[in-house]
Formats: sequence, structure tokens, C-alpha cells
Amino acid sequence: MQRSKNDVWVGLFVMLGAVALVFLALQSANLLSLNFQTGYRISARFDNIGGLKPQAAVRSAGVVVGRVESITFDDKTFQARVTLSMDDRYAFPKDSSLKILTSGLLGEQYIGIEAGADEKNLAAGDTVTATQSAVVLENLIGQFLYNKAEDGGKPAGTDTTK
Repeated sequence: MQRSKNDVWVGLFVMLGAVALVFLALQSANLLSLNFQTGYRISARFDNIGGLKPQAAVRSAGVVVGRVESITFDDKTFQARVTLSMDDRYAFPKDSSLKILTSGLLGEQYIGIEAGADEKNLAAGDTVTATQSAVVLENLIGQFLYNKAEDGGKPAGTDTTK
């Protein structure tokens, strides 16, 4: 009887550990969000969202102030429509701007919000019009190579038009 009781406790401990590992894995991958605070939804349109994903952070001054709720494609304007869920405790002016930024060189993408100077604040259902799309690394490399090919591949500082 004693051995059976110990087996139950060990099994319970192992199950609890497995659940904790799954929870931590989902939380670190931004696939699980336990946020019990209420918020308001705003939207924005971007020409290119790069690798932005739902549940990505919305940050201001490095502080998470909201999350990306959904990303859809608007077939009338041919732009990505991003819906953001902002925490109620943070209020931003109506003329705030949004940028898609990257953590580090090749890290995850998030939305950075820069506060404007308007007296009225963003409210539920508002659309932010001042947006800056994601910087796509492949486009930057292509542009750099195109400029080098246009210069004839000459090293910088070698001017032959003297």
C-alpha cells in the first residue's frame, strides 16, 4: 500500500513538471498570453509588415503597452491591416506614429509606438495613419548591391573624373 501511495505522488509531480514546461515553452514563444486586463483596440495600415506575427509586442520606450491582435490583408488598398490591443492604463495621443521594428539584428519583430503631441487620446476603434513599414533585410542588401553595380564596383574614394 505504501509503495502505491509513493507512485501516485511521483506521478503527480512528473505531470506537474510537464505542464510547467509546456506552459513556459508556450509563454516564451508568445503563443500563450495570459492577460486579464481590459484594453482598447486600434488599427493601422502598413505597406509591408515583414515577419510581424499576431501576439507580437507593442512597445513604447521599451515597455510593452499592448499586443498585436490580428493581421489581415485589405484587398481595396492592398495593405496589411494590423489590429492592436492596447492596455487601458496607457493612453497615447491621436497623432502618435507606429513603426515595425526588430529586436536585435535578426530577432523578432514588434511594433514601436512614438507618442505625438495632440491633446486628444486614441480611443477604441481609431485608426493610426502615421505608420512606417518594416525594413526588409533582403531589400537593403539588394539595394546595396544595385548601387555597387551602378558605380562599376569601384572602391569608395577612387574618383577617376579628375
